Amino acid sequence: MSTVRTGLTAQFVNSVKQSGKYYDGRGDGLILRVAPGGSKQWLWRGMVQGRRRDYGLGPVRYTPLAEARRIAFEYRRVAYLGGDPKGTHRTMMNPAQPQPAVVPHVVPQPVMQPMTRSVPTFADATEVVIGLYAAKWKPGSRSPDQWRQSLGDYAFPKLGSKQLDQITTADVMAVLTPIWTTKPTTAKRIRQRISAIMAWAVAQGYRADDPAGAAITKALPKTNGPKKHLAAVPHREAPAAVRKIRASGGYHPVRLATEFAILTAARSSEVRGAQWSEIDREPALWTIPATRMKAGREHRVPLASEALRVLAEAEAYSQPSDPSAFVFPNKKGRELGSWQLSKLVAGLDLGGTLHGFRSTFRDWCSNQSVPREIAELCLAHRIGSAAEQAYARSDILEQRRKVMKAWGQHIER
Repeated sequence: MSTVRTGLTAQFVNSVKQSGKYYDGRGDGLILRVAPGGSKQWLWRGMVQGRRRDYGLGPVRYTPLAEARRIAFEYRRVAYLGGDPKGTHRTMMNPAQPQPAVVPHVVPQPVMQPMTRSVPTFADATEVVIGLYAAKWKPGSRSPDQWRQSLGDYAFPKLGSKQLDQITTADVMAVLTPIWTTKPTTAKRIRQRISAIMAWAVAQGYRADDPAGAAITKALPKTNGPKKHLAAVPHREAPAAVRKIRASGGYHPVRLATEFAILTAARSSEVRGAQWSEIDREPALWTIPATRMKAGREHRVPLASEALRVLAEAEAYSQPSDPSAFVFPNKKGRELGSWQLSKLVAGLDLGGTLHGFRSTFRDWCSNQSVPREIAELCLAHRIGSAAEQAYARSDILEQRRKVMKAWGQHIER
């Protein structure tokens, strides 16, 4: 699984050893690729004439970060103007002799006018907007890939090669109509993403309106039905469900991560991304940084003895001496995939989903007369209005510790 990092540094580039892809996050498409053997190479990724391309920029040992960023910027500019950066010739810099700036060679495009501002295509604009949004997405977020895949599957066939000022409401309707009622969730997300790209186009002066806006709302039928909640195991059946998870076969870190998620009432993403640096066994505390939390703020999870037992078992499959190592790694030492935990739970036919166990925990809290504020904080939910949140600075850790201890004892029944 690729690792996303917003804003690479020279120190990080020189010291990183874990294999994967590290995105610079500046929106120019620069990627640091670390091979399993330790070799490092620069890549550039972007939309070139309506199609996504990956171009190599050379080994890191010969190309410093600053130069790689400059080259990536030039590649993005060439692609934005309709050219193909593959034809760009760059000269390796000699530290002893100043070299002239790299001037990319672009094959003239017959449709381009030298003095006219070129209107980007929808595909090109998509990459620009993804680059802008990257700064607010959490490290490790799948959002960039989800944007590219959903728009690539449904929007690009009809909109990808069109210039932004040539896209009409009818074009957007042609994208959404086939899936509006059959795949309503997907369709709504695609519409939101198209609208975000069009809002950027309006802000840049490429067009005056959003063709995915109000007219679409009135033209397409409403698909709002009863909200479906993820299935949850009844709290009285939770102990038996966890025993079934423990007895299951398969890859041990997946089983341990699933049990740990239930014992801590945490989200799957929080558990899969857990590193040993976040675990403090002396006070039995797991501190999840704000960058990995849905609410964007640090969350402390008191660990019951049952959760500590799971961590002790996990040591055999990880590297607890390495603070950056994942607590529950896959076979390559990287973060587990979200599907791995979900697949385990689904295959055991427990009557609920992994995320549904958060509801199981919440129902148990109600049954035990746990105060609402404490139960909600155990789930890392925001409580009350913005004003109330501003004054509620305490995370009532010790009260939550008692709740998590009782929950662990309930699971061990």
